[in-house]
Amino acid sequence: MQKIAPCLWFKDNAEEAAHFYTNLFKDSRIVSDMRFGDAGPGPKGAVMAVTFELEGQEFMALNGGTAFTFSPAISLFVKCGTQEEVDRLWAGLGEGGEPRQCGWISDKYGVTWQIVPVALGTMLQDGDAAKSARVMQAMMGMVKLDIAALERAYQGS
Repeated sequence: MQKIAPCLWFKDNAEEAAHFYTNLFKDSRIVSDMRFGDAGPGPKGAVMAVTFELEGQEFMALNGGTAFTFSPAISLFVKCGTQEEVDRLWAGLGEGGEPRQCGWISDKYGVTWQIVPVALGTMLQDGDAAKSARVMQAMMGMVKLDIAALERAYQGS
């Protein structure tokens, strides 16, 4: 059991979102759901919350109403091993969503994700400040991150 799990507050489509995410990410599943009872505050039998896992990470999605909305101030950081993975997740999360700069994307539910190749961190932490600066400059000009273009910047070509 994971001790700490993010809880995502949805207006009324937590179950839909949980299914969307578990269909997009590999090794993911719906774990359980909780339904409103006689005490409410939602309609009896309607989904109150859904617990789900994405790649082994547990999340909870709550149907909490309109009191709160998502903001890019909190984002989910996804480490990708390949450009294919970046492209697949970007396309899926982008359906009805809003692309942002530097690998950030807000999905159709308003949840913000960072779709980032692992190689980017390695390049940015290089001891050669000139290489790191070129990579940073290249990244700042991108929306979806492109590993090949980042590697070209890293090599100075």
